[in-house]
Amino acid sequence: MALTGRRQRLDPDVFDLPVEKMRAGWYADAYFNHTRQVLLEDGRHPRVVMQVFQKNHAYLGGMDEAIAILKLCAHENDGLVIHALYDGDRIEPWEPVMTIEGDYTAFAHLETAYLGTLARRTLITTNVVRVLEAANGKPIIFMPARHDHQRVQAGDGYAAFVAGLVTGAEIGVTSDEQASWWGGRGIGTVPHSLIAAYGGDTVLAARKFAEWAPDGMNVTVLVDFENDSVRTALEVADALGDRLWGVRLDTSESLVDRSLWQELGDFRPTGVNERLVHKVRDALDAAGHERVRIVASGGFTVDKIRQFEENGVPVDAYGVGSSLIRGSNDFTADVVMTDGKPSGKFGRALRENPRLDLVE
Repeated sequence: MALTGRRQRLDPDVFDLPVEKMRAGWYADAYFNHTRQVLLEDGRHPRVVMQVFQKNHAYLGGMDEAIAILKLCAHENDGLVIHALYDGDRIEPWEPVMTIEGDYTAFAHLETAYLGTLARRTLITTNVVRVLEAANGKPIIFMPARHDHQRVQAGDGYAAFVAGLVTGAEIGVTSDEQASWWGGRGIGTVPHSLIAAYGGDTVLAARKFAEWAPDGMNVTVLVDFENDSVRTALEVADALGDRLWGVRLDTSESLVDRSLWQELGDFRPTGVNERLVHKVRDALDAAGHERVRIVASGGFTVDKIRQFEENGVPVDAYGVGSSLIRGSNDFTADVVMTDGKPSGKFGRALRENPRLDLVE
C-alpha cells in the first residue's frame, strides 16, 4: 500500500549536490543552456508553469532530490513555486508528479538533472516494491552495488529504503553509502573471498567471522563454496550453534549442486532452485537446526521470487542484485503555461492534480 498524507521531506543538504556546476549548467543538455542564453540576451523572463510526468504505473522516487536540485541550483530560486508528490507515492500514467512555476531563466538549465534523478530513483523504487510484494513480506537484501558506478549508491539505496516504507517490509542494503541518507548501515554475509582467504575452509572462515562480529550482527554464511550446500550448511550450523543466524545459497546458474547429482531428469537443476532449498531446509531441521534461516541469492527476479513463494519454497530472505537496476522509467517535462496563458505543445496541457502539495 502506498504511503499517504503529508510527510517530511529530506533536507536538500543531505544530497551533497555539486551546486556550482549544476547552477552553471554543466549537467544540462546543451539546448537548455542555449535556450536560457537566448532569453537572457533578449531580456525576456517568461513566467512559466512546468509540468512533470511519466507514462507508467509506478512508485515515485527521487522527488526530494529533484526538489533539492531546484532549491539549491536555480538562479533566484526564491521566486519558484513548486508543488509535488512525495517519494513512495503510487503514480499513474500521465499523472503530474510536480509543477514548477517561476521565471524560466531561473531553472531552465536544471531540467536534465531533475528528470534524470526522477527516472533513476523511480525505476529503483518501483522495482524494489514489486520484489518486496512478490516476496510476501520476507526481507530483501538490496545487492546491486557491484553492478553499477559507486556514485549512484546513496540515491539507489534510499530509493530501496522508500520501497520498504511503501510495503512495510524489511529491506537491507550492502554498503554504508547506500544507507547514508537515512542513517543506516550496510549488512553482509561471510563472503567467498574470506572463505578463499582461509584456504577454502568455510567452517574456519565462519568461526573467525563470528569471533570478530559484534554481538548484534546476524552472522550469515555462504555455503556454496565447494558446491555442496547441504553438507556445508550442516557443518557451519554444527560449528557455530546459536551464533549462526542463517546460511546463504548462491550456487551459480551454470552449476548443479553436488546434493542434486543423483536426482537429475525431472527439473532444472542449476543454480539456486526449489529442490536445493528444500534439501538444505530438510537437512538442517533433521539435525536440530530449525532456527537457522535460509537466504537465497543469485539470479533472482520478481518472477523467480513469485514462483518460489507460490510453491511454498522455504526461503526466509532473498538477496537480489542486478535485476533491481534494470529497465527504464522515463520522465518528461513540458512548459504548459506562459505568463498566465496556455502554451503547451499539441497534446500537452496543464493537468490539475489535487494530490500535489506545495513545497515549503
